[in-house]
Amino acid sequence: MPLLQFDQVGIVGMAAAVPENKVLTRNYTHYFPEADVADIADKTGIEERRFALEGTCASDLCQAAAEKLIQDLDVDKAEIDLLVFVSQTPDYRMPATSVLLQNRLGLSKQTMAFDLNLGCSAFVYALSVVYSLVQSGHIRKALLLDGETRSRAYHPKDRRVAFLFGDGGIAALIEKNSKFGKSFFSLNSDGSREDLIKIKSGGYRFPSSADSVKEKVIDEHGNISTDEHGTMIGSDVFNFVIQEIPSDIKNILSHASTEKGDIDFFVFHQANAFMNGYLAKKLKLPLDKVPSCIRDFGNTSSVSIPLTIVSQLQGNLEGRKKLLLSGFGVGMSWASAVMEFQDCFISDLVEV
Repeated sequence: MPLLQFDQVGIVGMAAAVPENKVLTRNYTHYFPEADVADIADKTGIEERRFALEGTCASDLCQAAAEKLIQDLDVDKAEIDLLVFVSQTPDYRMPATSVLLQNRLGLSKQTMAFDLNLGCSAFVYALSVVYSLVQSGHIRKALLLDGETRSRAYHPKDRRVAFLFGDGGIAALIEKNSKFGKSFFSLNSDGSREDLIKIKSGGYRFPSSADSVKEKVIDEHGNISTDEHGTMIGSDVFNFVIQEIPSDIKNILSHASTEKGDIDFFVFHQANAFMNGYLAKKLKLPLDKVPSCIRDFGNTSSVSIPLTIVSQLQGNLEGRKKLLLSGFGVGMSWASAVMEFQDCFISDLVEV
């Protein structure tokens, strides 16, 4: 497996933006009985989510987060040499959204900008890419933007996914500095499990058509979706997580020569409360070291790890802190990291 190591590169500050529009799980009874909805809320641990209004894209949420962070840290935009945008809900199929954000944020035309298309593991993957470029090149500051409007990717009549996903965007400012310690990454993938979480149509293998947008019953439970919406086989996803993630976390701890007790916070992808509770129990982790934002924001895919940091750890990252991050999901793909944070600034949450 790829085990990467970086030194003297770190996150200076982070910000997050979420839509003002709140959707309360227990009021989400448009297509399902109230008792069923309450049971789903109890099992997933998701009480509310944020849904972007029509016309608001993942890039808009990231732009708001970036502008807040740049203002709070009084960053000279001329020193931002790299912008990476992470999303599976971009503005367009082309051009790349990162290039549009370079212009919208008023960054130099000499800024390197590109997109990364990956799901729930993407924040950790993207950090490894940005860290590599910052460590190896003459990049003064890098802006990592990660945004998703996942509420639009899943059909509201499919109870397997209709109560899980929400929207958000984050910004992280990264630079080289001797105050930062070492960071360690483990990156993994298994495309044989591609059907566990998937949107079949809308790409170039199965282009959009009149049939792809038609609603249809998709299983024996009467769930309704289209080929243009995401489907998920929840039981198999759970089996994937319990099979792959505990061992990957043990591997990255070993690679980093770190004990569980040395970690200040374990930040997992916010899939659902039951799954993360199982991981914490399996790994014998103290719950006060496992922050969660699943209750208030649901599953925001790749945004969930940084959104947890911003919404739950503001004021807790002063001085030197060691965090373990673990993202896992669509692909299937998973990634873990052990990272040292040094006086990481966290902006107040922005609502758009």
